[in-house]
Amino acid sequence: METSVQRSKLMAKVKAKDTSPEMVVRRAAHALGFRYRLHQKSLAGSPDLVFPGKRKVIFVHGCFWHRHTDCRYSTVPKSNVHFWQAKFDRNVERDQSAIQRLCSDGWEVLVIWQCETRDPVWLRDQLIRFLGAR
Repeated sequence: METSVQRSKLMAKVKAKDTSPEMVVRRAAHALGFRYRLHQKSLAGSPDLVFPGKRKVIFVHGCFWHRHTDCRYSTVPKSNVHFWQAKFDRNVERDQSAIQRLCSDGWEVLVIWQCETRDPVWLRDQLIRFLGAR
């Protein structure tokens, strides 16, 4: 059983940028010939990949933190459930708000979930479909 101190140390190690799923998406987009900017703070939600010329952005969401519906990685810790649920609710609300603001500002938005980055063929097809052929 994990103590709260152990969990705190574990959670402190979680990165917000340059995560493994994000790196998979970045490598796939680059291999397809697309160039992008990273984490543009001037845009709502600071999207992970920004394609300014196309007015398109990609968010790479972790299934746990952003609550991927019906995903096996979208678990809830057994301790301090109210804290975690409130945190997850704020994350989802913030995500929805950022996507809505980007869309109203004329940006197209794609969300790629952590679990989806495990299938390179699907990911490649998704990127081509969203960004267009090079």
